[in-house]
Amino acid sequence: MLLSFLGMLTITDFINILHRYYKSPMVQIYELEEHKIESWRELYLQETFKPLVNITPDASLFDAVYSLIKNKIHRLPVIDPNSGNALYILTHKRILKFLQLFVSEMPKPAFMKKTLEELGIGTYLNIAFIHPNTPIIKALSIFVERRVSALPVVDESGKVVDIYSKFDVINLAAEKTYNNLDITVTQALQHRSQYFEGVVKCHKLEALETTVDRIVKAEVHRLVVVDEKESIVGIVSLSDILQALVLTPAGSIRKESITE
Repeated sequence: MLLSFLGMLTITDFINILHRYYKSPMVQIYELEEHKIESWRELYLQETFKPLVNITPDASLFDAVYSLIKNKIHRLPVIDPNSGNALYILTHKRILKFLQLFVSEMPKPAFMKKTLEELGIGTYLNIAFIHPNTPIIKALSIFVERRVSALPVVDESGKVVDIYSKFDVINLAAEKTYNNLDITVTQALQHRSQYFEGVVKCHKLEALETTVDRIVKAEVHRLVVVDEKESIVGIVSLSDILQALVLTPAGSIRKESITE
């Protein structure tokens, strides 16, 4: 039996399913366990059809970065033009790690010494965030409506105390706790891996090279920009950094507040 690559099912799909079908803790989400991937795909595509974005193995690294950022996607399948199957998946994280590892021996451009503020890297206006007592269903709604992939958790004083990302939503499936989305973010994060090392932060006056080293070493998808009081100032994502390293020097597209 020949198999062919049709598309990808992502965490965003899982969030959209929960957001669409959740009513209350008293109503079980039977659709989640009964739905076939095919039926969800057909229902979802009726509302918002987006053809699968992909590249071929002979495409350049620049083409890959351009596709990821221009299409605001997190994963880019590399498709064999002959078989139509996916050979591997490119992500922001893998590309940035490659750039850091294999280009580190080359002379660094002068702009790497400039600060995030000088380069205008990151999103600093209308930042989406939540509080420790925010219900999970509210967080999921913000994910869907604002199209962000992580929400800093801010306490009453404005200090960043945690972060709730789309990846954390997977714990709802692993623990089968998705039938009660009225629990708070703090309660949900109790199921998080014990290896979580906390929110990775940075400051606007840090050099770009420092930011790149930190985000690669921490293996996270974004850094939370804070001030001297640890209050949230903005978000610097992998997309922001790749935009600055690859696309902006090449005179390509200018970012429109992308938070990946």
